[in-house]
Amino acid sequence: MEIPAYVLLLPLALFIIIVLVMRRKRLNYPPGSCGWPFLGETLKFLKANKEGKPEKFVKERIEKYKSKIFKTSLMGETVVVLGGASGNKFLFSNENKQVVIWWPITVRKIIGSCLITTVGEEAKIMRKMLSTFVSPDAFSRLYIKTMELVAHHHFMNYWQGKEKVKVFPLVKLYTFKVACQLFMSIEDKNEIERLSTQFNILLKGLISLPINLPGTAFYKAMKATTDIRKELLQVVKKRREALEQKIASPSQDILSHLLSCPDENGKYMSELLIANNILLFLFAGHDTSSVTLTLLIKRLAEHPQIYQNILQEHIEIASSKKEGEFLNWDDIQKMKYSWNVVSEVMRLTPPIMGAYREAIVDINYGGYHIPKGWKFYWNTGLTSLDPEIFPNATSLEPSRFEGVGPAPYTYIPFGGGPRMCVGKEFARLEILIFLHILIRKFNWKLLIPNEKVIYDPMPTPLEGLPISLQPHNY
Repeated sequence: MEIPAYVLLLPLALFIIIVLVMRRKRLNYPPGSCGWPFLGETLKFLKANKEGKPEKFVKERIEKYKSKIFKTSLMGETVVVLGGASGNKFLFSNENKQVVIWWPITVRKIIGSCLITTVGEEAKIMRKMLSTFVSPDAFSRLYIKTMELVAHHHFMNYWQGKEKVKVFPLVKLYTFKVACQLFMSIEDKNEIERLSTQFNILLKGLISLPINLPGTAFYKAMKATTDIRKELLQVVKKRREALEQKIASPSQDILSHLLSCPDENGKYMSELLIANNILLFLFAGHDTSSVTLTLLIKRLAEHPQIYQNILQEHIEIASSKKEGEFLNWDDIQKMKYSWNVVSEVMRLTPPIMGAYREAIVDINYGGYHIPKGWKFYWNTGLTSLDPEIFPNATSLEPSRFEGVGPAPYTYIPFGGGPRMCVGKEFARLEILIFLHILIRKFNWKLLIPNEKVIYDPMPTPLEGLPISLQPHNY
């Protein structure tokens, strides 16, 4: 009687399974819990954000497991948290060696293929293509004057003559207009406001449960991003025609640059990839600056002496200018105290709560085995609010940023390593130019002194930060 082949193979299969199980038991995985199937601990993670304390989720588990390294499950993925500056250093210094950038499926679906979602050589090529537009020369030549003009126009239309304003929506309108004008040369007020409304919907679905059903944040965000991408593709097509007809310049903005310039291999970006990257720039180029400016205005109302110190710095800069003369790159460099204050505001309330990486090889870190394919999450506030790193960690003390500033890998609002935010200097310009005009025009008071700030997914005052304005009389 002939024995079936599967019967002969069964002992071998059992042996392989036993070996794998035994090997798994011998490996020392990080402590932690993956929570419920699919959901994992996502709801607890999102709840901490809604409470305005995204670092709480991480801190609670570090205390629970008595380890700065632990595993959890977020958005359907096994995720390892590496706490502390040493964890940040490991992730930032091993980009494309042991880890690569990774984002939850909600981000990848909404934003699409672009600079932040590509890895390896393709990402390097994209960053090189954009380097022209994030250099000091570009800031001086293309950005400073436009930002100042937009800011003056914004204050004249939305702040001047008002007794009360709601800061957050107004600041978002300013930063979005700057982004539209500098990246795409769009100045039409109705078009800007329409796109801004859609971006607000998109933002709320970025870090959410990936449930694409009517009524969910993810569903609304997907619908908004479809509408945005459709409009951006039309803008891209019109600009291509304008370039062909020589009525647009290849160097007038990022859109023209991406359409006109091939990469180092002579390859041009597709229109869809250009639209996705413009979508990313519009999002990244205004949201982080908006929340930082809003929280800066809040902190300055709470610390009148720091307000006065900044005011004096900007009066001195303005007094060195001729009537009607615009700011320049040297003026921005003189705003050292102002930027120290902004940096301290970002330390206290980071504009982004963290980001992700993916293990591309099996990793041994801190004595724990982390398999290839597992994800990592680094949390910005975990180090920036650590009293062992920053004494009196909850106090606003701009002097922390004097001299060499904080120790490496402890202050990371813009990330670090090869994937550090390319728009860091753009944000600095946008914030300081707005502040230069605002602080010489007004003093202000908070109408809701203890207004709650939640992460949705960025820090947002629950009522939009209403303030009363007192114009200066000089």
